[in-house]
Amino acid sequence: MEPILTVEHLSISFTRYGRWLSRVELRPIRDLSLTVEPGQVAAVVGASGSGKSLLAHAIFHLLPRNSRVEGNILYDGAPLTPQRAAALRGREMALIPQGVTCLDPMMKVGPQVRGERLRSSRALLARYGLGPEVEDLYPFELSGGMARRVLIATATAESPRLIVADEPTPGLDVQAARQVLGRFRELAEEGAGVLLITHDLELARAGAHKVAVFHEGRTVEEVPARCFQTGQGLAHPYSQALWRAMPENEFL
Repeated sequence: MEPILTVEHLSISFTRYGRWLSRVELRPIRDLSLTVEPGQVAAVVGASGSGKSLLAHAIFHLLPRNSRVEGNILYDGAPLTPQRAAALRGREMALIPQGVTCLDPMMKVGPQVRGERLRSSRALLARYGLGPEVEDLYPFELSGGMARRVLIATATAESPRLIVADEPTPGLDVQAARQVLGRFRELAEEGAGVLLITHDLELARAGAHKVAVFHEGRTVEEVPARCFQTGQGLAHPYSQALWRAMPENEFL
């Protein structure tokens, strides 16, 4: 079966100018490769600030102008060009960004969530533990956790084939985070592919089918999520260190 998303040897660099017009090149992503299959939740884990969010922006062609991208990004086996990404965004491809400021501040929640198919926003919100009264609120009336759940409901309203979720659970309590992960699994069971970008290994282990470990700008390992239950099957020292640092392992 053809992967929904294929990332091959992705590198992202930025050029900036310092004192006396000296030119500096930053390369936060050096060699990142992964696939997302239909019916699969694939997680990318790595330290905070390691550049994982750049992967999401690269897939959707939302990087700034001073960036340079090398490698291949394929959607359904064909190159994901800027034009193709623009045509698919919000339809077949959905991005759940880290920030919760993407909601329209001038529009109530209900119309933002309902989507083109005019599905009941009440039912969509209920999937994420939000009551019917939320439909009539403006974004500024929501707590941070509520706004994040509304954003996720909005992104998934049209049942896209590819969902890229960039740190989707900060600010959520345990129950709400489980609801979000459960919804991602439901979408995968319906045939979608979900790319979960997170620094939270426990979240990845609980919600993903496989985990790609990102370290120093590279994919160092791609393993079934169950490998992080026992530590068996982890070949790279960084993956082993992540597993040992999990609370139940007490830095074994």
